[in-house]
Amino acid sequence: MIVTGCPPRVVTFWYRCVAMSETSPGSARSPRLPPVRVLHVGGTGLLSSACADAGIRAGHEVWLLNRGRTRNVPVPDGVHRLVADARSPAAVAAAVTGTTFDVVVQWIGFTPDQVRADLDLFAGVGQYVFVSSASVYRKPPAHYLVRESSTPLENPFWQYARDKIACELLLSEAHRRTGFPVTVVRPSLTYGPSQIPVCVGSWERPWTIVDRMRRGAEVIVPGDGTSLWTVTHADDLATGLVGLLGNPRAIGEAVHITSDEVLTWNDIYREVGRAAGVEPRLLHVPTDALVAADPELEGTLLGDKVHSTVFDNSRLRDLVPGFTATVPFTEGIRSTIAWFEADVTRRLVDREADALWDRIAEVYTTALARVVPPPIER
Repeated sequence: MIVTGCPPRVVTFWYRCVAMSETSPGSARSPRLPPVRVLHVGGTGLLSSACADAGIRAGHEVWLLNRGRTRNVPVPDGVHRLVADARSPAAVAAAVTGTTFDVVVQWIGFTPDQVRADLDLFAGVGQYVFVSSASVYRKPPAHYLVRESSTPLENPFWQYARDKIACELLLSEAHRRTGFPVTVVRPSLTYGPSQIPVCVGSWERPWTIVDRMRRGAEVIVPGDGTSLWTVTHADDLATGLVGLLGNPRAIGEAVHITSDEVLTWNDIYREVGRAAGVEPRLLHVPTDALVAADPELEGTLLGDKVHSTVFDNSRLRDLVPGFTATVPFTEGIRSTIAWFEADVTRRLVDREADALWDRIAEVYTTALARVVPPPIER
């Protein structure tokens, strides 16, 4: 897909990609796309590291631009490094001077102002991949099945999601007006080494939930735990994202990348417990009570995780034929728990969150005891 108005270098890049494909754009067979030089901006975490590793294995020349620090997950071998503050346009411009890239993947664009600077900074790239979020889809949903073509973007509960929507609209307008070669990727809840996916947990210290389970403390689950959810392993996200790099048909598209495995939150918590060798004590608490106890939960709960959400990945498979998520949660969560157990320094506990959950559990169980009638003696 070549859009008139693109810079000459962009047009040349996309003609090369199309020419090297084994199939026509409409073919069902998987095209052989050329290797590209790809820059991951702000890539220091679980997802970007998995994508960098998958890019290397796919034959791409992979670069990371960050402050030279990594969060828990090491940088894969063969990756080139640029050291700069990825949130400073001037620092990024200085770091990339003299180096050209076919593809740029922006991991830390959270507001329109941050993304707007990229329109000038990366105006000459062949493809700009913006990592958005599946939380941008309408909440509460009108239908459990989410499709890019029919599910509106609307989230009144979470500023993070509204900012991502604004970024997408800015990039979409730039694509329409100037041919800016954007591809939007929307991950949902993704996990792997260093991250345990639960509904109420500590993002910075994920081991906290396992610590509670092993101590026999009650683990809080919003609602009755039966809403449907999808968790995706970082390796599966990486397979889908790398399949979009240098893909002419992905320009101007927005696509989510998730597993097709559907679980309830009760299933997810119990599987985490099994991987940790325990049967968790689940305490089901109304979502509005949780938000009242901790207003910061409004976005991540009402704006995301408490709603039944299943993703239709048909559009991704159209762009990346043959894509399938291969890591079942039972397998992936066991490898995640093993990663934490391999090093005691990874098993940090969020004492503040732990204390809050204890207070919520105490208040709620006490309230239940007051309203639940005693058993009838016979």
